[in-house]
Amino acid sequence: MTLVHQFLENSAQKHPDKTALVFREQRLSYAEFEAQANALGHGLVELGVRRGDRVIIWRNNSVETCVAIFAALKAGAAFVVVNPTVKQEKFLFLVKNCRPSAIITDDRHLGPVLDLLPEAPAVSIGKQFLGHPLVSSYTSLISNQPTSPPPVRCIDRDLAALIYTSGSTGFPKGVMSAHYNVTAAAASITQYLQNTPEDIIINALPLAFDYGLYQLLMAFLIGGTLVLETSFAFPVQILKLMQKERVTGLPGVPSLFSMLLQLDPSLLYLPNLRYVTNTGAALPAGHIVRLRELFPQARIYSMYGQTECKRTLYLPPEELDRRPDSVGIPIPNEEVFVVDKEGNQVPPGQVGELVVRGANVMLGYWDDPQETARTFLPGPLPGERLLRSHDLFWRDEEGFLYFVGRQDDIIKSRGQKVSPKEVEAALYQIPGVAQAAVIGVRHPLWGQAIQAHIVVERGAELLDGKTIIRGCKGVLEDFMAPQEVVFHHQLPKTQSGKINYIALRRLFEPSQGSP
Repeated sequence: MTLVHQFLENSAQKHPDKTALVFREQRLSYAEFEAQANALGHGLVELGVRRGDRVIIWRNNSVETCVAIFAALKAGAAFVVVNPTVKQEKFLFLVKNCRPSAIITDDRHLGPVLDLLPEAPAVSIGKQFLGHPLVSSYTSLISNQPTSPPPVRCIDRDLAALIYTSGSTGFPKGVMSAHYNVTAAAASITQYLQNTPEDIIINALPLAFDYGLYQLLMAFLIGGTLVLETSFAFPVQILKLMQKERVTGLPGVPSLFSMLLQLDPSLLYLPNLRYVTNTGAALPAGHIVRLRELFPQARIYSMYGQTECKRTLYLPPEELDRRPDSVGIPIPNEEVFVVDKEGNQVPPGQVGELVVRGANVMLGYWDDPQETARTFLPGPLPGERLLRSHDLFWRDEEGFLYFVGRQDDIIKSRGQKVSPKEVEAALYQIPGVAQAAVIGVRHPLWGQAIQAHIVVERGAELLDGKTIIRGCKGVLEDFMAPQEVVFHHQLPKTQSGKINYIALRRLFEPSQGSP
C-alpha cells in the first residue's frame, strides 16, 4: 500500500539531498520539502483539520502550494486546489459544496475569503490580515512545528483529492480521488513514460488542472525534480530555464506547441529533452513532424484522459507514423470498452461510448449521487463499477482507439471541461442579451472552441462581440469565455419552443462522418 504523501516521504528517505523542486530563485531538496510539509501538516492539525476533512488551496503555482498539497495529506485530509482565476461566486459554491476545515491562500484572495466566509479558519501566505482571529500565518505555522510526520493514520481508500470539473448542470462537480486512485494513475503513467529519478520535468500548467497537478505527484513518486513555473506566457524565458535546468520532460497542450514552433529554432535547442507529452486535443500532424525534427532524441506522446480517471489512453511514439489520428491504447493496468447504448461491446470500426475499468477510476462525484449514477455502469464483477466517458470512439482491428466526439453537451477546450450552461448564465448577466446559446466547435489546437450565439434586445443593436467576451471574462475564468460570438435575429427552436442546439451544431459544426 502506498499513500500519496508517501511519494514524498519515500523519495526524501532515498534522496534527501537531491533537488525536489525548483521555483524561480527557490530550490528545495527532498529533505527540506519534507520538513516543510511535515511542519505545515502539524499546523493544520492544530487548526482543527482531521482525517477525512477537506483543505482548500486557493493560490497560483508556488512552493507554498506544493507544500500545502502534501501537508493536507499528511494531516489526513484531502486537498482541493482551486484555480486562482476563479471568481468569487464560483469559489463560494466550491466552499459550500466541499465544506473545508481550512483554506490556504494569499493576500490577494484572503480578503474575499474573510468577507464571504467570516467563520472559516484560513492560513495566510502573506503579511496582511494577520490580526484577524481566524487567520494563521503560514510562516509561523511551519516555524513553530515539528519536522517529523504528523501521527495521523490513513488507508489507501481514504479521499486524497477533490478536483472540480465542469458539469452538465452548469455547476462544477468534485471528482473524488482516493489515495489508491491517484497512486494507480501516477504509477501507470510513469511506467509508459519510462520515468526515472534522473528525470527533470518542467511544469507551467496550473496545479488546479489535473494535468499540471500530476506532474508534481509523478515527479515525487519517481524521485525526480520538478521545475515549476506559473504559465507559458513568456516562452523564451521558459526555454532558457529548460536549458539551464537540463529538463528531460515537457508536458504541454497544442496551443503551447504552436507557440513554441513559431519561435526561432535556435531557441529550441534542448539536448536533454527525453519526452514530450500532449493532451487536451490532438496535435496537428504538421506540429508532430516539426517537433520530431526539432527534438529528434525525444519521444512524443499523444494522450487522452479525463479528470475522472486521470489518464485513459496513450499512443506509443513508434505508432505516430502509422496511426497519426489515433489517441492510442489503454494505459498499463487498465482496460477500456467501446459500447452501444445498451452497454454491449461493439465490433471494430463501429462507433460507441468509451467505458473505462481500472484502479485509476474515481470514487464518484462529491455530494452528487445523481451525476455519480449517470456516470457509472455495473462492472464484470459483483459490486464493481465502470466509468462512462460520455465520449464517442471507434476501435481499429488492432485495438487502437480514435476519438469521434462528445456524447453530452460538455465542451472540452484547451484541456479543460466547460459547461455551456455556466457560460450561458454569464452571457445573460450582460445588459442587452435577450437569448444565448453556447456550443463547442472544432479547433485545430484547442480541440473545441467556445462559440456563443446571441439575440440582442431591441435597442441594444450596438452590442458587439468584444463587449460580450469582455463581460464573460469578468465573471468566468479566461478559458471559459467564448472565443467567437455569432449574432442572430432569432435562434432555431424545437417544436416545444426550446433552443435547438442540434440545429446550431449542424450549421456551425459539420459532421465528422464515420470511421
